[in-house]
Amino acid sequence: MKIFGRFFKKERKRMVAEAIIKRLNSRGFIAYFAGGCVRDMIMKRKPDDYDIATSARPDETRRLFAKTLAIGQQFGVILILEGPFEFEVATFRREGPYLDGRHPTNVRFTDAREDALRRDFTVNALFYDLRQREVIDYVDGQKDIEQKLIRSVGSPYKRFEEDKLRMLRAVRFSCKLDFQIEPETYQAIQDTCAAIHQVSIERIRDELIKICTSHGAGRALELLLETGLLKELLPEVCALKGVEQPREFHPEGDVFEHTRRMMDLLENPNPVLAFATLLHDIAKPATFQQSDRIRFNEHDKRGAEMAEHILRRLRFSNRDIETVSIMIANHMRFMHVKQMKPTRLEHFMLRPTFPDELVMHRIDCLASHGDLSVFEFLTEKYKELQARPPAAPPVLSGRDLLGAGYTQGPYMGEVLRQAEEAYLEGIVQTKEEALRWVKEHFPPLTNDT
Repeated sequence: MKIFGRFFKKERKRMVAEAIIKRLNSRGFIAYFAGGCVRDMIMKRKPDDYDIATSARPDETRRLFAKTLAIGQQFGVILILEGPFEFEVATFRREGPYLDGRHPTNVRFTDAREDALRRDFTVNALFYDLRQREVIDYVDGQKDIEQKLIRSVGSPYKRFEEDKLRMLRAVRFSCKLDFQIEPETYQAIQDTCAAIHQVSIERIRDELIKICTSHGAGRALELLLETGLLKELLPEVCALKGVEQPREFHPEGDVFEHTRRMMDLLENPNPVLAFATLLHDIAKPATFQQSDRIRFNEHDKRGAEMAEHILRRLRFSNRDIETVSIMIANHMRFMHVKQMKPTRLEHFMLRPTFPDELVMHRIDCLASHGDLSVFEFLTEKYKELQARPPAAPPVLSGRDLLGAGYTQGPYMGEVLRQAEEAYLEGIVQTKEEALRWVKEHFPPLTNDT
């Protein structure tokens, strides 16, 4: 049902986008679908978004529609709000020099051809004329789609000089579309990758999130390494290359190869899961030891600390940083779950990060030794846990212990926890039995204790 819901939502969104174009056309303005949605239509994919390019000036566009936002009116971009949908409508423009590596100093409104020539890649520089039902192509973008190439519009050095983030976008589109980066464009990325630091860290973070949560994230990791971008942005991940692992557990190869395989096994992950996966073995280079065999003692604990530092550098939220760090710190505990007491295992599975950790454990196994026995064990136990009725009140409360001569404090909290474990393990079954049991095993503290 969810698949059908997404399908009809996309169909509805296209209908609304077409209505916007028709309204602009009816007032005498040229208006086309533009960019990625045209590329997706040519590739027989359902676009997620529809951008529109028009000859209408920003103020003329705003007068035609009831709800608009001027998100970039100085650059000719207006956001039209129609029900639950948002559409970027941009006036055809030619751009002045980019002195800050992100924004043009000025724009001049122009025609569709000049607008196409200022765009980043040929596959994103296409228009679709709804009235004529034809693609308008000034840059041979259709040919590059046929040949599965990501090619800059004009000189790649000029395009990357205008906006350095386009280097990361080239990697993302290459992997998302399963295209190769055209050799001259690829060379330009290698030659100018150090300039990526001129881009704000927030824009870099957002692009890395898109890369790591999209199809082909493992291949993207390879491209980032080969182009030099990984060394510039995530040198800690770059350092995984060449770090050997014990063959009996990791027949796939070094730590980088293991991480690459895990990234490719992710399916529509949220950013927290994606970055926990990317960074889960980040401390292996720092903890590498070779004695009886290769070991990485406490790489989970050290990795959590390193991940926190990396994500703070990328300006992730405190909540995401904490969650990723917790997941990395716990990923080696999965080795011992079959030996856990039932109550400890239950507490382990009730943690809010457990579902994502279980996904990460599965692909960790698939990307190495392939043994899913722990995953299958935990999946079954988790199903049992989810199927249970709501938990009953604790067998003992703090009030019960106060009445039995205990005093408020950490010791009382530990007694309550031990009583609950005894109840869950069937050692005691009633409140009275629980009180007798704790008095015997954990008597109230006295002033002399």
